[in-house]
Amino acid sequence: MRLKLGRPDLAAYADRFDVPLAEGPFGVTFLGVASLLLDDGTSAVMTDGFFSRPPLLRAAVGKIAPDGARIGACLARAAVDRLDAVLPVHTHFDHAMDSAVVADRTGAVLVGGESTANIGRGHGLAEDRIRVATPGEPMTYGAFTLTLVESHHCPPDRFPGVVVEPLVPPVKAGAYKCGEAWSILVSHTSGRTALLQGSAGYVAGSLHGRRADVAYLGIGQLGVQSEDYIRTYWAETVEAVGARRVVLTHWDDFFRPLDEPLRALPFAGDDLDVTMRVLDELASAQGVGLHFPKVWQREDPWRDLP
Repeated sequence: MRLKLGRPDLAAYADRFDVPLAEGPFGVTFLGVASLLLDDGTSAVMTDGFFSRPPLLRAAVGKIAPDGARIGACLARAAVDRLDAVLPVHTHFDHAMDSAVVADRTGAVLVGGESTANIGRGHGLAEDRIRVATPGEPMTYGAFTLTLVESHHCPPDRFPGVVVEPLVPPVKAGAYKCGEAWSILVSHTSGRTALLQGSAGYVAGSLHGRRADVAYLGIGQLGVQSEDYIRTYWAETVEAVGARRVVLTHWDDFFRPLDEPLRALPFAGDDLDVTMRVLDELASAQGVGLHFPKVWQREDPWRDLP
């Protein structure tokens, strides 16, 4: 098979960047990779909070650390000054590296597994600002009820293992081991429900019996999997929870700063076109809306559900 060069053209999916705009106080804002801000005007939670986005060469051969200026600029642009909780979906650097800084600056509790806790401890967060979640146990933060269900990272996991001691950057990217991977179920007092699936991995049967009207579905590395894997991933996430609208995340090149236009991951690491071909077929057959989110834009994927 001929090696594909370059990267997919997002212009081919321009009509899919059509999640309904938020018209009231409740909105979801996509902030790149798998970072999502859910805010109802009073309560707010965020997944990951990854804003530093170090360049590829530094991440590959150097040491990386949170970029305080970039984090501050992104929080300001998203109008975030207070959060109830920050929840990394797992602890690779492109998800968790900035999470403790974001929690510290916004007064949030950092929530996850022991690996997340050790990132928080390495930053100097007090123990009462760190919560080690019990899998399957609901947690309430303001108007949000959050349930972390054990999941897996999409293969291959380039930095497997757990973070076993407080992590103090700057460190090699590989120090941010995957740790515990989560499917995050969200329920809001407004009746909105969602699945936040940050990585394109799954644990068979783990979401069966759970319900969510909307799924934010991570698709990083999904396009280099077999078609059978892609179909099973959809079945174990979207179909399992009965989602009627899917919003795709973790498709953007996370080595590119957020103040530049987003672009797809290169073919060398993923193939968005393959992912979309298979997911389009599944979504169409099942009557599920399939969308991309617009970065920085407050959206309401529950509005006008199909």
